[in-house]
Amino acid sequence: MNESLMLKPVDDGTVRRRIAQRLTDHIVSGGFAPGQKLTEQQLASALQVSRGPLREAVRELAEMGLLVSIPYRGLFVRSISRQDLEELYSLRTKLESFAFELLWDRRTPEALDDLGRRHATLKKTIEAGDDSLQAIEQELFLHNWCFELCGHNLLRRTWQGMQPHVNFYFSLHQKAHDRKGPLRDSHDVYVSLAQGDNLQAMLEHLKDHMRQGLARTIAELSTDLPEA
Repeated sequence: MNESLMLKPVDDGTVRRRIAQRLTDHIVSGGFAPGQKLTEQQLASALQVSRGPLREAVRELAEMGLLVSIPYRGLFVRSISRQDLEELYSLRTKLESFAFELLWDRRTPEALDDLGRRHATLKKTIEAGDDSLQAIEQELFLHNWCFELCGHNLLRRTWQGMQPHVNFYFSLHQKAHDRKGPLRDSHDVYVSLAQGDNLQAMLEHLKDHMRQGLARTIAELSTDLPEA
């Protein structure tokens, strides 16, 4: 069997949800290549599930944009383009900046300590260097902090809807760097400013951090990126 299809079987429970989560994890961790063609038969065999709940899960992932179903051609893992990256980074910048504007006067010592603990946990995982998926999940958990604290439910749900895409791009970014997670000190300034007193400096850092991340990702993946 193709190594990329070596998925663990789904056990009892809410089968559709478990299938969707298993496929999402496999996509965002880079288990499938962008643009790779999949078939129901392969997936059902690898996951040891029936076609009914599998189709429901595939439909859910297609609605999220992680899978693409093309009539008369088949099912594909989403590919990426330069425009995809630019849209993701620009929207992330706006959403995260808005979250910080809302949360700035809501920060408490307990909330700031929580951010510090998330950062410390991420650093430990990076230092261990043996679990890229966990590092990506913890990087997302660090960035979740501002949305959890902002007090804006629609903003938080919008961010949650984006997370599979952000997770997917984080995975591509780490594979392009050939490393299992971000650099150990990559969030030091972010966390320091988030715990500080200068909102404007925080917002400027966010714009610069996102802009640099976009430029690096496009440069490293340039040979594989169509324009649109």
